[in-house]
Amino acid sequence: MATKIAEEMTSQEELFNHLYEACNILRGPINQDEFKSYVTPILFFKRISDVYDEETQKALEESGGDEEYATFAENHRFVIPEGCHWNDVREKSKDIGKAIVHAMTGIERSNPDTLSGVFTSFDDADWTDKSKLSDERLKDLVEHMSQKKVGNKNYSDDIMGDSYEYLIKKFADLSKKNAAEFYTPRSIVKLLTRILDPKPGETVYDPACGTGGMLIEAIHRMNNDKQAYGKIYGQEKNLATSAIARMNLFLHGAKDFNILQGDTLRNPLHIFRGQLKTFDCVIANPPFSLENWGADAFASDVYGRNLWGCPSDSCADYAWLQHMVKSMDKDNGRCAVVLPQGILFREGQEQTLRQKLINSDKIEAIIIFATGLFFNTGVPACALILNNNKKREHKRKICLINASKIYTPKRAQNIMLDENIDEIYELYKNYKNEKEKCRIISIEDTAKHNYGLSANLYIEQAKEQTLNAKIVKQEFLNTLSDIIKAEDKFKALLIKGGYLNEQ
Repeated sequence: MATKIAEEMTSQEELFNHLYEACNILRGPINQDEFKSYVTPILFFKRISDVYDEETQKALEESGGDEEYATFAENHRFVIPEGCHWNDVREKSKDIGKAIVHAMTGIERSNPDTLSGVFTSFDDADWTDKSKLSDERLKDLVEHMSQKKVGNKNYSDDIMGDSYEYLIKKFADLSKKNAAEFYTPRSIVKLLTRILDPKPGETVYDPACGTGGMLIEAIHRMNNDKQAYGKIYGQEKNLATSAIARMNLFLHGAKDFNILQGDTLRNPLHIFRGQLKTFDCVIANPPFSLENWGADAFASDVYGRNLWGCPSDSCADYAWLQHMVKSMDKDNGRCAVVLPQGILFREGQEQTLRQKLINSDKIEAIIIFATGLFFNTGVPACALILNNNKKREHKRKICLINASKIYTPKRAQNIMLDENIDEIYELYKNYKNEKEKCRIISIEDTAKHNYGLSANLYIEQAKEQTLNAKIVKQEFLNTLSDIIKAEDKFKALLIKGGYLNEQ
C-alpha cells in the first residue's frame, strides 16, 4: 500500500509540474487571470485525442490490425472528425491558433450530445490573436503538452480529477484571488460515496456538481455497472464547468447521464411532472455561504423547498440543505453534503432552521473535518449525512464524529490517505461512543444545548499536559550548550583537516 501511494503521489506531482509549465509558456502575453481559459481546454483536447488513440489501439488488437474496423464508431466514445485530432494540430507550423479552434469546434459539432460547449464555453480564450499568441509560442505549448499522454491508461481517475483542481488552485494563487469554483478533495468524495453506498440501479444526484467528481466516484462505487446508465443526474451553474463535467463523465465510461446547466437554487432543472424530482442518493459540496442567491424567490418557492423557512440572502447554506432534503426519495433517500462548520452553531435564524432539521430526525451522522483539507479555503468544513430510512436503533440519534485530528499533514496542505478515510468510516459504521472521536447523541441532548451541534459540546477532549516553565527553560539551556560544544568540535575538525584557517 505504501509503495502504491508513493507511486501515485509521484505521478500526481509530475502531472502538476507538467501543467504548471504550460502556464509558464503562456506567461507574458496572457494575463494570469486568463491561464485557466487556455490550459484547461488544451488539456482536455489532448486527453480526448489520447483516449481516442487508446480505443483505436484496442480495436486494432481485437481485429488483428484491421484499420478500417478500428475507425468504426462503436469502438469509440466519441467522434474525432478528419483534421481535428491532436496530431493534426501538432503537424502545423503556421496558423496554429486557427488549427486549434478548427479542431475544438469540429469535435464539439461531431459530438453534440456529449461534448457541446466543452471548448466554446471558454469564450474569453482568443487562440487566433497572433499579437497575444504567436505561432512560435503556440508551437511550444503544443509540443510541451505532447510530451505526456493523458489518457485513461496513463493516470488514475483520481489523479486526472485532481489535475483540474490543481489548475484552479494555481490560477487562484497566481492572480492573488480565491477561485470562484470550489472543489472537493477526492478523499472526502470517496468517504461520502462509501457512506451513501449507491447500488446499481439507484439514482444519484449532485445539485452543485462542478466538474463531476462526486458523480464519477458514485459510478465507481457501483463498479461501473450498466444499471447506472440513465441514473446519474447533476446541475451546475457555471457553463464551462458543466461542460467539463459532461466530458469527464463521458471519458470515464459513463453513458446516458443527465448534466444540466443552470442556477439550482433559483431554477432547479430536474423536474418530474411539475414537481422536484427525487433521488435515492443526493451528494454535493455546494459553494460555502453563498451571498445574493435568490432568497426572495425561495421564500415562496413553487417546489416547496423552504421546508423549515427561508434563510437570509447573505448565506445560502440552509437553502442548499433544504433543496437536497426535498430532493431525497421519501422512502429510501440518503444525502451527504459538505458545508461550513458554521451551520452547526450559528445563532439567530439559522438556529431555528437547525432546530427544525434536528427534529425532523433525518440526521444520521455529522463529520467534522480537519482544517486545511481544501485547496482554496481555510474555512473549517463538516459533512451532514441524512437518511429518510434510518435504522430503528438510530432513530432520534445522531452519530457526531470529530475527525479534526484524523488526517495526514503535508508541507503545503493537509490530506487524508486511505487509512484516514477507513478510520472515519469505521466510526460511522460502528455507531458507538469512542473517546475523543465519536459520541452518539440524542435529539433531547441537542435541545439541552439550544440545538447546537459543535463537537466540543458533546465530545470531551483529553487535557493537554502543562509543562513546567523552569524545566522547559533548563532543557533549552542544556540543548543550547550541547549545540555550542558541537560547533566547537566541528570547527576544530575543520582546522585539523586544513579546511579552515585558525583565527
